[in-house]
Amino acid sequence: MDFALSPEQAGVQARARDFAQTRVAPLARSMDEQGRMPRELIGEMARRGLLGGPLPPEYGGEGWDALSLALCYEELGRADSSVRGFMTVHTSLVALCLLRWGTGEQRAAYLPRLARGELIGCYCLTEPNAGSDAGSLESTATPEGGDYVLRGEKIWITNGNLAGLALVFANADPSQKHRGICAFLVDTHLPGFRREPMPGRELGHRASDHARIVLDGLRLPRSALLGQPGEGFRVAMSALDQGRLGVAAGALGVAQACLDASVDFARQRRQFGRRLADFEMIQHDLADMAADVDAARLLVYRAGWLQSQGARATREVSIAKLFATEAAGRVAGQAVLLHGGRGYSNEYPVERHYRDIKGLQIYEGTAHIQRIVIARELVGKE
Repeated sequence: MDFALSPEQAGVQARARDFAQTRVAPLARSMDEQGRMPRELIGEMARRGLLGGPLPPEYGGEGWDALSLALCYEELGRADSSVRGFMTVHTSLVALCLLRWGTGEQRAAYLPRLARGELIGCYCLTEPNAGSDAGSLESTATPEGGDYVLRGEKIWITNGNLAGLALVFANADPSQKHRGICAFLVDTHLPGFRREPMPGRELGHRASDHARIVLDGLRLPRSALLGQPGEGFRVAMSALDQGRLGVAAGALGVAQACLDASVDFARQRRQFGRRLADFEMIQHDLADMAADVDAARLLVYRAGWLQSQGARATREVSIAKLFATEAAGRVAGQAVLLHGGRGYSNEYPVERHYRDIKGLQIYEGTAHIQRIVIARELVGKE
């Protein structure tokens, strides 16, 4: 059993780490305070080959495997969860979904522009009454004269106010429940597509863009369908397998960042005439944190490796997301406690990581949903 990264994977990791630590990390605190991500970061991600990395060369990418993409997300997560979240939605949920399900014309029209960052993508699934239960979408796609007319509301859509391309899910035949759901590629500048920032202030991921979107008689031609009519639920679930690995890898990055910060702080901080690192209780906590990080990494890398082999990995991805997000929650909590009063202030990054990790336990299927997915894979259905 070989745990070594290939030269190509190590190269992606090094490139992502350099971008994350030299460009993202110095801006992370100000982005969190201002509640926005500088647009120039998106352009730089594209120029460095990150946004289109897993796409084939003919569409402007480098053909990364799934593990390489997870390594990139891990490095971005170590620096800032909002930047990692932007890329996961843009690249995994939109671009890779389009690559798998799109026609040749759709791929050629959109993928190169997504890789170059000229076009930003968003994934419009969540609704006020359809979150974990994605099959209960209330948005409708009514066939009219060869077109579809979309009506409904979407919420918590990451990148929604920035996007030029939206992957929208709506039901063309509600009597068929999830079998009536269709997926559409939507130009966000079309009449009938309205968007606005979500109200309130987020607990974490504050530099992310989160939108409420209203579909008000949005008319689309049949050519806007992604996949066949009624395949939308399958399209959505396939995208979530990609996105959940991105969340798991991002949580791993958060956990690693908190462990690194805690080790550094314990070495430098002195109390009662000794380094914190010399107290057995602190050593106990650091050891537990390191064990959580290593276990999460093995699960995330296994899921990425399986996807890279073309294997079905729904169970393994859900296990990775469940464990990595909950482990990162434990590690972040201990990091704040170890930092004491300093950890309670945004002067130190562990405070931001502590807030961000709660979102990772919710996004793209809560911890409850991951347990359901895992259990169903274990026991099957009657």
